[in-house]
Amino acid sequence: MIDNPFEMVVLIVLIMAIAGVMRAKYKSHRTADSQIESAETGQLREEVRKLKDRVAVLERIATDKNHLLEQEFERLRDS
Repeated sequence: MIDNPFEMVVLIVLIMAIAGVMRAKYKSHRTADSQIESAETGQLREEVRKLKDRVAVLERIATDKNHLLEQEFERLRDS
């Protein structure tokens, strides 16, 4: 196939250069994807926190005695 050692060295260097370019391109895509995922993760964490707060309020309402619930409704109406 390749009889000349110089041609073999040139071929190896060419292959390594192409592999380096491909690795850099792949790494930049991964970095961009991870930044997008980080932003999305922050938004999801905030949404989960809000949902947990809402569930806590609903649990308090569901387990509260009737007279306390009525007082809370009256307080909310007055505000």
